[in-house]
Order: sequence, then C-alpha cells, then structure tokens
Amino acid sequence: MRNRAVLNLVAVIVVLLITWGIAINSFDVQEKARNTFGFNDGDQIKPEINTATPTPTPRPKCGLSRVCPPDHFALHITSGAANVIGPKICFEDKIIMSHVFNNVGPGLNIVTINGENGTVEKFGYLNMKVGKKEDILAYLQKIKPGRIVLVASFDDVTAKMTKEMREVFTGMGSTLIKSVKLRDNWVFAGRAGTENKSLFEKKTVNDNKTNIYEKWPEIVEVGGCFPKTPTDGDPATEKP
Repeated sequence: MRNRAVLNLVAVIVVLLITWGIAINSFDVQEKARNTFGFNDGDQIKPEINTATPTPTPRPKCGLSRVCPPDHFALHITSGAANVIGPKICFEDKIIMSHVFNNVGPGLNIVTINGENGTVEKFGYLNMKVGKKEDILAYLQKIKPGRIVLVASFDDVTAKMTKEMREVFTGMGSTLIKSVKLRDNWVFAGRAGTENKSLFEKKTVNDNKTNIYEKWPEIVEVGGCFPKTPTDGDPATEKP
C-alpha cells in the first residue's frame, strides 16, 4: 500500500512538471511573437481607415443641364423683356449683370472676359438711345483679341447702331447682328479677333403678329459650354 501511494505521488509530480513546462514554453512563444511583431499587451490590430476627404461631384453651372469640360466655361445669357425687365448674364455660375443687381441698361449689355483664365475684365452697358456713336464704337474696337464677349440686348439696340459696330460683332463671330432691327431681342457670345461663326447667338424678331409684350417680342436666351482661348492653336469645339 505504501509503495503504491508513493508511486501515485510520483506520477502526480511528473504530470505537474510536464504541465508547468508546457506553460513556460507557451509563454516564451507568445513573448517572442510580441517582440518580433512589436506588439504589447495593449496592442490590437485595427482596420485601416481612409481619412482622405472625398472629391465632390462636379455640378452644372449657370443652370445648365450638364457639367462643362475643363477646357470650357459655362455661360447663360438672357435678353431683357420689353423695356421693363433687364437682361441677365451668368458666367461660371456667377451672375455678372442682372435687373436685380441694378447694373443693366437700355442698349447693349456687355461682359468682357479673359478667354484663357476666365477673369471678368469689364462689364457694363452701352446706351444705344442717348450714347455717342463714336464713344460706343471706340469701346467696341478696344476689346482685345482673344477676349470672350457676352452680349444681351435690352429695350432697343438700333437707334445708335452703325455699320461699323455691326462689323465689330461680325469679327467676333456674329452672323445675326447685321439683321437685328428695331426692338429685336438679341443675345450673343463670341470671341474678339475671330470670324469663326459662333454657336452662341439667337434673336427674336419684333413682329406685331408674334409679339407677346404688346410691341415687344419674347425674350431670347442662349447657354452652354464656351471653349477657353488657347495660348496657341485652335480653340476647343464650342458646345452650346
């Protein structure tokens, strides 16, 4: 009996020693793993989080139905309504001239823009009722080649209109200015120094049979993507 008890005690001690050895080896393996991979007891493997700010989706400008390509400018031009409501000229989502801004007037409302970078250089109206013809012509002739020119009529534009003025607009790509008559509504976007036909031009004719404002025709508007002026070579294709 005594011998059997001793054997059982020895067996228990052997089992305890084996268990202790396995535990020590397991701890060593874990410690080596921590040292190898740079972990400590407080470390956790966390999922990678993308903190980059998402790029906003481009949206159409000036009320257009689509986004213009990078080498084009967005524009929208609306003529005046009779001699009551003034015109509106929007460029790159900014309204430059409008009846609300009280910066429009009877005659030709004009915005001149640097065709390469889109900077608005000048805007105002040429009073075609009481303005001096020579001053109006001089203003138009001083517009530099390559400049984008946006024009909207208000009231009547023919009282002081001369053949020379019409030729200036023809040199910007207009094909309708020569036929604009008393109280016609006219909108136009062209480029100074080129005679290439502009796709951004419309007019409504003063006709008692079709007029909607008594003796005045309906408003007319044009909008689209106007190509930038290149530093060299031909401009991109116009996209009304």
